[in-house]
Amino acid sequence: MSSFRSVIQRLPAVTRVPVANVTRRTFVPIAMRSVALRNFSTSMRRLGEGETDSELAASLQQEINYEKEAAETAGGHESEPDWLRQFKSEGIWHVEDKSGSDEIALTREFGNENIRVLFSIGEIDTTDPSHELDQNENDQVSAAAEDEFEGSFPVRCAINVTKQNKGSLNIDAQAQDGQFMIENITFYKDDVLATELTSDADWQRRGLYMGPQFETLDENVQAQFESYLAERGISTGLALFIPNYAELKEQREYCAWLENVKNFVESN
Repeated sequence: MSSFRSVIQRLPAVTRVPVANVTRRTFVPIAMRSVALRNFSTSMRRLGEGETDSELAASLQQEINYEKEAAETAGGHESEPDWLRQFKSEGIWHVEDKSGSDEIALTREFGNENIRVLFSIGEIDTTDPSHELDQNENDQVSAAAEDEFEGSFPVRCAINVTKQNKGSLNIDAQAQDGQFMIENITFYKDDVLATELTSDADWQRRGLYMGPQFETLDENVQAQFESYLAERGISTGLALFIPNYAELKEQREYCAWLENVKNFVESN
């Protein structure tokens, strides 16, 4: 199966919006810790074969502890946020989320239509945009973030509205600040070709007409398309949910990654 990224590679690049609450913190240099952690004697090795294994494992454990403390403050790693419980209780969308994968699918039925919304946590920018700024500039960025970046960051979505043996509408859009910003709408006569996530299907789709840019359509047609999608639940509520879920998923996968890498480094 080809990844979801192949579906959205044709979309133009966008400027990412900084997301403060997923920024990774700066580690305390491990070299400044007790000399007891820096025992390079081969007779004292407990981890792998390398002399730096213990330092790397300690750094990973430091970050694991930090993430656990942050999670406990927020209500615990395993607990579901209220907004997620509410979303699931509505029973409209089914969340397809496989542990270890960076892709999420939301699916539902609407009359004789099957609807799927695909997005990826690869869309989240976890870098710190202010790490090279001095203190004054950093304060200015923080103040500006409160005023300008209270909203969510953009997440690319691939939306399919499919009727069996009738074709499919494939919509390229971005979910941000409670809105779906549509970029392109493609119609495929073959609904199987439209929804298959294989390299062969992706290659065949690349040779087909992709449709006009959404912004070039008549404004009345644009408004009707937006109403068409909103009636199917692709509206404000879902546009708010997607960035929140992407951020939650990214955090969970990051914590699992820390544990897996640490266990690997420590294994004999």
